[in-house]
Amino acid sequence: MARRVVIIGAGPAGTRAAETLVAAGIETTVIDRETASGGQIYRRPAKGVERPAPKLYGDDAPKAVALHATFDALKSKIDYRPGTEVFGISDRLLHLHDSTAMSELGFDALILATGATDRVTPLPGWTQPGVHSLGGAQIALKAQGCAIGHRVVFVGSGPLLTLVAAQYAEAGADVAAVLDTSSQSDLMRGAPLMTARPGLMFRGLKLRRVLRRHRIPYVTGVRDIRIDGDGTQVTGIRWTAGNRETQLACDGVGMGWHLRSENQLAQMAGCDFDWDPVARQMAPRIDEMGRSTRNGIYLAGDGTRILGADGAEIAGQLAAIACLEDLGRQGRHPVDSLLKRQKRMRRFARGLSLAFPFPDDLCTSLPDDALLCRCEAITAGEYRATIDRSHAIEPNRAKSLSRVGMGRCQGRYCGAAAARILAASGGLPLDEQPGLRPQAPVRPLPLGLKTPGGAAE
Repeated sequence: MARRVVIIGAGPAGTRAAETLVAAGIETTVIDRETASGGQIYRRPAKGVERPAPKLYGDDAPKAVALHATFDALKSKIDYRPGTEVFGISDRLLHLHDSTAMSELGFDALILATGATDRVTPLPGWTQPGVHSLGGAQIALKAQGCAIGHRVVFVGSGPLLTLVAAQYAEAGADVAAVLDTSSQSDLMRGAPLMTARPGLMFRGLKLRRVLRRHRIPYVTGVRDIRIDGDGTQVTGIRWTAGNRETQLACDGVGMGWHLRSENQLAQMAGCDFDWDPVARQMAPRIDEMGRSTRNGIYLAGDGTRILGADGAEIAGQLAAIACLEDLGRQGRHPVDSLLKRQKRMRRFARGLSLAFPFPDDLCTSLPDDALLCRCEAITAGEYRATIDRSHAIEPNRAKSLSRVGMGRCQGRYCGAAAARILAASGGLPLDEQPGLRPQAPVRPLPLGLKTPGGAAE
């Protein structure tokens, strides 16, 4: 009897999962909120934006082109639904919309390859017009061929910080500075583990050389960051490094601290989560193949562990193989080889987390007058007062009383900082806090959608 396997996401993990399932003769549906495959890392440019692959993807251009070709060859063999959002899951039913109408889709097995989003922390002035996440800045460059400002500063930590800054510099943008909250001692702490993938280590050094060639200052150990603006545009940024305070004029800021797994759908599906003490975020509980604690649900790619594009491709293959095994479709698959490679990816990822740690202190020291939750316009001081007044010790109770995390982003941008403020204010420690409970719709729905019955909402 035919079984319907649904994959959510058409990035590196989703593409390799689909390839593996199709090769085994499984009826496969791929749902992707983007209009073309590739995910964020290998995002394709919009129509009319002509830029060669080496300019878009750098050293990863051959991988991007190969992955795009693989998916394009699968289109005629799968039920492909681009531009379609999964906004909820109930039992074995997906709730979808394609910007015009809502629909429902049942499944026998589900592979979640939902990727990751920027991991940010609120800063004073971070809501000024002209402030973007690193991923947003990269999308502007890749998809639209434009920069986020005439004079841009990038702030945060992690490989994406250096990558996006170098991409902007190579595209001809005026990058005024790169401000890294990690220190040289952090880098040395993570370096031994990062030797698991020496090629990527050297690539990071190459990106630093790109910045030096363009004479872009790279400042480490940055703290006390404040973004200035006049309410209509960013005008500058201030920070301290060591005992020195510096101010720099700019009209665009890109910010981000590595990535956070996009796992709201996994939570809705009932998967169990554990605290990852190295990455310092909640991670779904899976076995080495990607099986979750919910029967028939598999997880792969950065939506599970932040292992990068190569790790996501491997995870997609492994999750598909696990799905095939559980469906009784045994076959010859290089499982041992894939697991061995994945082990190196995990070691490297742990090194990255140590080398570029999330700045917990920036969250706990956020000034009372700074906006914590931009969706609901709640300041850090108002959140602290709510915690003190109600004696809330866990984030969902604090959310219900303060509305922090209740807005359209559902805590994607404020959740990490709110959890750390809660822990510092007498709440549960981070490793004991449950995650914010997601609510459908995972993202806001457009107006005028037709319901499955045909009426417009």
